[in-house]
Order: sequence, then C-alpha cells, then structure tokens
Amino acid sequence: MTRNYLLLCIFGFACVSAHAQSLFLASANESSNEAGQPAILLNDVSMHFIAAPETRVIKKHDIITIIIDENSSTTSSQKLETAKDSSSSASIDALVDWLQLLELRIEQGGITNTELIDLSTARDFNGEGDYKRKDKFSARISATVIDVKPNGTLVLQAKKTIARDSEISELVLSGLVREEDITQQNTILSSQMADLKIILENEGDVKEAAEKGLITRVLDAVFAF
Repeated sequence: MTRNYLLLCIFGFACVSAHAQSLFLASANESSNEAGQPAILLNDVSMHFIAAPETRVIKKHDIITIIIDENSSTTSSQKLETAKDSSSSASIDALVDWLQLLELRIEQGGITNTELIDLSTARDFNGEGDYKRKDKFSARISATVIDVKPNGTLVLQAKKTIARDSEISELVLSGLVREEDITQQNTILSSQMADLKIILENEGDVKEAAEKGLITRVLDAVFAF
C-alpha cells in the first residue's frame, strides 16, 4: 500500500507541473500578441461592419449607362404696332404756248390750275405673337468610354438605332463626365454631363406626313406678315 501511495503522489506532482507549464505558455503567448501581433479586425467580430468599396479604375472602351432625363421650356412673346401716312400732290398753274415761245413771246395759256399728281398713301400694321414650347425626353442608353483625359475626365459616346417597319429612329449622345460621379452600378445622369450633345432624328412616313407641303411653305413665305 505504501508503494501505491508513492505512485499516486508522483502522478499528482506531474499533473501540477504540466498545468503550471501550460499556464506559462499561455501567458507567454498573450505577451507575444500584445507585443507584435496585429489587432483583431473589426469585420471579424462585428455584424454591422460594411467594407469600403474598392477603388475602381475606368478604362477606355468600358461601358457606362446614361440615364437621360431632360426637360426644357421656352416662352416668347412679341407685339409690334406701326403706322405710316403720306401724301403728295402737284399742279400746274399755267401752260406755255410753244409757238409764242418760239417767237420769244411768253404769255399764259388757256389751261390753269391743272392737277397733275394727287397721291395719298396710308399703312397701318398691328402684329402680335406668342410662342410656348415644353419638351421632355427620358431614355436609357449605354455609352462607350472613347477617351480618358489626363485629369481623369471621361469622354463618352453612345449611338442607338431603332428600325420598325418604315420608321427609323436614331439617337446620338456625347459628353464629358467625372469618374467620381459614376455610381457603383456604372450609371450616370445626363444632368451630370458636361458639353452634352443629344441628337434625335426620325425618318419615315410619320415624319413626311407631319411636314408641310410645298404650296403651304410657299404661301407661308409670301404671307409671312
């Protein structure tokens, strides 16, 4: 029994030594972390952490979607009134007898107070005009980056052609944008573009039907006022 007691004491001492050694190693590891290991990242422990978006580099030939939303309103009013009166008259108090004139005799002829010209003109013009126009244009179109300026400004150009039966619609757009104005979804508003040019042309029966005829255009030109 004494032998068993000695073995039990030796085993207990070994366990206490091992536990003390593990505590020492843990303390050493903690000291090492405090000294040189990086801190725990926030995204590893937070459920609300949102990582910052990666910096994008937009290159030539990339595709950008342009959201067109243009509104324009024009109002013009003009009023003109003119009036002009004029009159002219001329008369002859006497006529010369040419036979007496040849004989160096000048006598009053038999015709007196003969009215040669009696002209009177009057012109009165009243003009009034009122012009109002309101346009709204909305569309989405994909543009290509055709150039990148040294300062980072992007040059965009887009073209879309739609053909339906005998109708053809063509939309051409170009302009300058700043890279930081482009959203993460690669979209930008037309109002954020500089030097914006939008050309919309339609060809077909609808356009021809809406145009004035030759005679109407001639009459409008002749009787413009």
